[in-house]
Amino acid sequence: MLNFLRTSVLLAVLTAIFMAVGYFVGGTGGMWIAFIIAALTNLFAYWNSDKMVLRMQNAVEVDPRSQPDLYNTVEALSQRAGIPMPKLYVINTEQPNAFATGRNPQNAAVAVSAGLLRYLEPREVAAVVAHELAHIRSRDTLTMTMTATIAGAISMLAQFGLFFGGGNSRDNPLGPIGVLIAVIVAPIAAALVQMAVSRTREYEADKDGAEISGDPLGLASALNKISQLARQTVNVPAERNPAQAHMYIFNPLNGQRMDNLFSTHPNVENRIAQLQRLAGEMQVDRTGRRPAPQPAADDTVPRNTGGGWRVPSTGSSENGNSSRGPWG
Repeated sequence: MLNFLRTSVLLAVLTAIFMAVGYFVGGTGGMWIAFIIAALTNLFAYWNSDKMVLRMQNAVEVDPRSQPDLYNTVEALSQRAGIPMPKLYVINTEQPNAFATGRNPQNAAVAVSAGLLRYLEPREVAAVVAHELAHIRSRDTLTMTMTATIAGAISMLAQFGLFFGGGNSRDNPLGPIGVLIAVIVAPIAAALVQMAVSRTREYEADKDGAEISGDPLGLASALNKISQLARQTVNVPAERNPAQAHMYIFNPLNGQRMDNLFSTHPNVENRIAQLQRLAGEMQVDRTGRRPAPQPAADDTVPRNTGGGWRVPSTGSSENGNSSRGPWG
């Protein structure tokens, strides 16, 4: 109920912004046209926003044949999360990052970047996937995908007024100046939409994802690597669609745009500190294991001393140490 109310309020605010831009572009008539467009956009976004977001981010669907290790990882973690296996996509960018989308757990998708698979260890990839599955389980993805779609529609409406000379309606008291205001307001509105997706959602997804994977320090390590590498790599699809930045586990914008003045994500150091505290509460060490219980005198049954689910190794070196992993 809380997620439904939050989504409804957010969409109402976006619809109001859309109507205001329509008013400045085309007066009262433009406002009502914008309202109709907003209503249709909301309806369309509910059913198709996930597909639009994946298309805008140049995500390519993968299956067990093309990405067997990644697929098995997501499948096992989905079972632990108690949700259906989502569709799986890979984004063609070297920036390590990931996001989830979809209107509900039955129609969800997880997208990870090629850079995430290349630069992160298997347990770190698993921890990131668990974070995204936590978003799906709590239905955060509906809010995130719809806001991204409607924010893009706001920008498109403002650009329409700029290039086609709107603002001449007698109902618009500001005339062409109103169009200029709309063009200026549109990117700011997109940034505000990103901020409207509460930062506490990321903290909750970190916490829930760590519980799903059983490895909070794996996620802490992943966030540390992502935060360092993401700033050095341009995520072209995200830069072209900044209104979708709030969907990623870490802000994909590289700091060269004004959009980054409005942070859509909590401070990464604070997120890591929370995960470290959670690891202490869960009694999980840096390898993702919990201390082995002391067996009773007559206890002859072997016990599993692992701390939650971990990505299985795909091989070992000659001296018996595990290899870096399927993506290393």
